[in-house]
Amino acid sequence: MATSIPLTSITLPGHRAPAAGFEAPFEMLGACHERVERMLGLLAKLQQHVLLRGWDESVASAARDVMRYFDQAAPLHHEDEERHVFPPLLAGEDAALRLIVQSLQQDHRDMEVAWAAAREVLASVAQAPAPGWAHFSPLETATLTDFTRLYNRHLREEDGLVYPAARAGLSPEALEAMSADMMRRRGLEPG
Repeated sequence: MATSIPLTSITLPGHRAPAAGFEAPFEMLGACHERVERMLGLLAKLQQHVLLRGWDESVASAARDVMRYFDQAAPLHHEDEERHVFPPLLAGEDAALRLIVQSLQQDHRDMEVAWAAAREVLASVAQAPAPGWAHFSPLETATLTDFTRLYNRHLREEDGLVYPAARAGLSPEALEAMSADMMRRRGLEPG
């Protein structure tokens, strides 16, 4: 007999506020990565739940949570990186680091495409699926798995190499400008 996943492990009460604020932009970027990891974990639980128990309202709720995060917060996060993290590294002298950053920029474009496909799969279960739907097809499962795999690799490269290098090269004034821009684009007033 298969064990079931408790419904409470599927649903999230909302996004927790990050421990870091915008006055510490790299800590905020790191907190965003933690939320991405939580959303990817929720996506995996959702898939496991469907496999073991099929569709129910907890699947729909989890799908809506994942879609909301990757529709709203993830694009802002990518823009933060494109505006503030990547440019100084691309202008730097380290050719190997420039190649990694260029690869991460390509990842952002690939993530947009992968997200569109993954979102379509999630949208199909965000409401009650069509009669006869029992589980994700092999193609749908691969779509969700590929999306997760791309994000996980991307996060490792940013956290392990790119963020430390960018942070080390930014002046206090540049960090302050980064913070103010991140807040402004989210409709917050810089402190």
